[in-house]
Amino acid sequence: MKNIQLLNKIDKIGTDVLDERGYTYGEGVQAPVGIMVRSANMLENEFNPELLAIARAGAGVNNIPLDRCAEQGIVVFNTPGANANGVKELTIAALLLASRKIVEGINWASTLKGNEDAAKLIEKGKSQFAGPEIMGKTLGVIGLGAIGGMVANTAYNLGMNVVGCDPYITVNAAWSISRAVRKAETYDEIYATADYITVHVPSLPTTRGMINKEAISKMKDGVRIINLARGDLVNTADLLEALASGKVASYVTDFPSSELIGVDGVVAIPHLGASTPESEENCAYMAANELCDYLEQGIIVNSVNYPTMNHPLSTKHRLVVLHENIPNMLAQMSQAFSNCGINIESLISQAKGTSAVSVLDTDEIPDQSIIDTVKAIKGVRRTICI
Repeated sequence: MKNIQLLNKIDKIGTDVLDERGYTYGEGVQAPVGIMVRSANMLENEFNPELLAIARAGAGVNNIPLDRCAEQGIVVFNTPGANANGVKELTIAALLLASRKIVEGINWASTLKGNEDAAKLIEKGKSQFAGPEIMGKTLGVIGLGAIGGMVANTAYNLGMNVVGCDPYITVNAAWSISRAVRKAETYDEIYATADYITVHVPSLPTTRGMINKEAISKMKDGVRIINLARGDLVNTADLLEALASGKVASYVTDFPSSELIGVDGVVAIPHLGASTPESEENCAYMAANELCDYLEQGIIVNSVNYPTMNHPLSTKHRLVVLHENIPNMLAQMSQAFSNCGINIESLISQAKGTSAVSVLDTDEIPDQSIIDTVKAIKGVRRTICI
């Protein structure tokens, strides 16, 4: 059975992949082996026993219960970088919106409709919407992944001084960032020097509320903050207090709440970061292929709760074992094959935190007794025979 459940509308380029690879898909499919999702809240969902994987057509996965999925042997994928250019472009727009009071000016100009003296009134009143240029100013970028790195490079090309901080930057991400972007060792360095600060980190226990009263107190007076990553990275009450005092000159967010809407100095964008046809196509295509590659070959790329296992299938059969990251697992799996006289051509195991995946490739089909023996090993969460 190759049923894929769609919890949100998925761009046709993604469903075309499912069509080409022979899957049945839709909102109402029963007993799915895979789920494709965008923004639907899955935190309270109960999962059917057949479910093997969830693919999020986007980068953020705070709508998916990652730990519970890991414990049940459900691999969760996301699509890092697929919507990066769309978010980068909106971030550059946000820099200008934070500076030039463009939104306020447009809203004011719209009130003059039908006024015969509109042209004169606009010339007289435009000074109230004046704002600084970004060229020559310092931009602090918190998080230098796919999006943050592109923002840093583009801002530098626009004439800004750019300083970035990312304690967890990958080698590939580092290679893509201009050498002109200065590296900060701590967020405090950014707070002390930046005229503009843009945040590009995931929502995690360690990052939620990171822009709070203490952090803001370390920033320059009149700092302008951009948050197109996740709303809960910023403490709303502390931010409103800083806006009222003038410590923060403006705040542009892609995650407006009722407390922020209509507040002077806040530009509230209705979550448009990845709302481009190009981003939606890229995310859908990547998510669909990740899902199919795992279901068909046991290949794991861009999982957020299990390690990467990008090992091509070169034998006739493969047993994928998702398990706890504890000692003696491989020896017990190997013994199960040995007891049945089946040779393992290749055995690879990778771990990520408390979770691990082992792939055992063989030219002889593992009979049910082997699978049952492996399933019975303490710490094994799921087995998939391909």
